[in-house]
Amino acid sequence: MSELKGVLPVLRNMKEFERLLSSEHEYIIYLEIRLSQLKALVQAAKKAKKKVILHIDLIQGLKADAYGIEYLVREVKPDGIVSTRSNVIAMAKKNKLMTIQRLFLLDSHALEHNIKLINQVKPDYIEILPGIIPSVIAEVHEQTGIPVIAGGLIRTKEDVELAYGGGAVAISTSQAELWEL
Repeated sequence: MSELKGVLPVLRNMKEFERLLSSEHEYIIYLEIRLSQLKALVQAAKKAKKKVILHIDLIQGLKADAYGIEYLVREVKPDGIVSTRSNVIAMAKKNKLMTIQRLFLLDSHALEHNIKLINQVKPDYIEILPGIIPSVIAEVHEQTGIPVIAGGLIRTKEDVELAYGGGAVAISTSQAELWEL
């Protein structure tokens, strides 16, 4: 598994798909996609030598359970998954997929609760949303030892720099104008 770093493009719609296939980016994260599109889009990305990460919670028509993971591993063959759910992360790890646990920072209680779960499951990466709070990025990394990806509400080059300053190893964004930073 190669290391995630830099700006990671998040594909929200098909308008940007062709652009990403011809880009220098190693990874593409599919955010919202229909099950019927999934296999063909992953195959097209792999043909273009891209690695694919799927936000499994947002695949329309797929249940994120053991059978859903089995289908992804056997039929779709992504390189990794993103999920907010620890049980899904654990199942994906058993199937040797790269795992990114998405963490929504709502308040201190949510942060503490999620850090406990993350320390039990040990995903490969943690994605923090919103990713514009450098001190929390540093805190999560210190408490888990897991590399942090900053995502959500990152709209400017300055937001990217703040996230890196907080210790993020990568930035996930659907803002196409930030993909080339």
